[in-house]
Amino acid sequence: MLTLPAFVLALALLIAVHEYGHYRVALACGVKVLRFSIGFGPALLRWTAKNSVTEFTLCAIPLGGFVKMLDEREAPVAPTERHRAFNTQSLRARTAIVAAGPLANLVLAVLLYAAVGWSGVPEPQAILASPEAGSLAARAGLRAGERVERAGFDQESMQTVQSFDELRSWLIRGVLDGKELTLELASAERAARRTVALSLRDLPDNEVNAELFRKIGISGPWTRPQIGEVQPDGAAQRNGLRRDDLVLSVGEVRIDDGRQLRELIRASASGGAPLTQTWRIERAGALLALEVTPDLRQDGTQMIGRIGAYVGAPPAWVTVQRGPLEGLWLGVVRTWDMSSMSLRMMGKMLVGESSLKNLSGPLTIADYAGKSASLGLMQYLQFLALISVSLGVLNLLPLPVLDGGHLMYYLWEGATGTRVSDAWMDRLQRGGVALLLMMMSIALFNDVTRLLG
Repeated sequence: MLTLPAFVLALALLIAVHEYGHYRVALACGVKVLRFSIGFGPALLRWTAKNSVTEFTLCAIPLGGFVKMLDEREAPVAPTERHRAFNTQSLRARTAIVAAGPLANLVLAVLLYAAVGWSGVPEPQAILASPEAGSLAARAGLRAGERVERAGFDQESMQTVQSFDELRSWLIRGVLDGKELTLELASAERAARRTVALSLRDLPDNEVNAELFRKIGISGPWTRPQIGEVQPDGAAQRNGLRRDDLVLSVGEVRIDDGRQLRELIRASASGGAPLTQTWRIERAGALLALEVTPDLRQDGTQMIGRIGAYVGAPPAWVTVQRGPLEGLWLGVVRTWDMSSMSLRMMGKMLVGESSLKNLSGPLTIADYAGKSASLGLMQYLQFLALISVSLGVLNLLPLPVLDGGHLMYYLWEGATGTRVSDAWMDRLQRGGVALLLMMMSIALFNDVTRLLG
């Protein structure tokens, strides 16, 4: 039920901020703004503010917006108002007006990320789960239950890590920049801290997704290997497992965390038949041994084991709250990181180094809008910040129909001293529309594929 209103609110807010950037800078440069529109199609609301010549409209299709300015290229302009037309402005003024929209989205992202930091948000603690077998973390000797205290790309610039989300950000930056990440670890079993280096430069950065984190070996925070809700008639219930049972070992394998237990359950059907094993568990302070035989389930082309119960307790949480300047700086850093990652991924898709499946369209955005809103205000604000970054970066791309395309024209004008001719602008606009429609079609196809899959 939250999906549609959360999606519409997100679009309306982000589009309004984008167009407001154009609008305010246009007024500051002395340009007459005729219309400020949120959405396309039939107008649902229409009004003109007192002492203003601008008509404000809210339209039925909230998939964009525009600011219509006085311009001799679109309609005749009276000689007395020619100085207020957009096309008569200096190169510097036109550049500022066009760039103001995407920059407004990036500034909004900074403020949203900062607001989340100022308010405080619960995040999983940076406690490591058992690393994936053969992964970078496993080869480096990371162990389940170790807490990441500090991280940095060299010993001299180590910074405190407050949550698992911060650790994930360090990992992404290390992969994208091709750097070695140093982690300072603390363990409840050992009083002394130790440092471990992860050579992230050896990993491909074609796609920042779950598969990349599996290769690193740090895909999620540590959880107790505890049984959660047990489904009726599932293998867990048939074999005597109960909610809150703490699993100590499976066969001869000691269990350190929930991730390890889930992987052992999945692998218990690797031979095509369920494997019965002895589970040692702790229940209400007593030690028990149960013979457990998982059910078989088809997962793609392979058979996996399932026990019909939630495996793993929720991770330990910490509320991360920032001071005024620290929160604002966090907003700048996260906006920069997300912008950089978006540009890199777009560049890799352009040259074929990354899959076009990474493109997402309105259906995926609507789905995530509803999911984030259902989790709470802070999660929804983080979603808004992410989409605001994406909108700002997308509009800065040098496509003729986007703000970045106009900035490309102005770059040519600044370098040559002459404006792009109307004939060339028409050709480039048509090419830009075709390319943008192709990108939208691919994104929509990916959306449908994800939802149906």
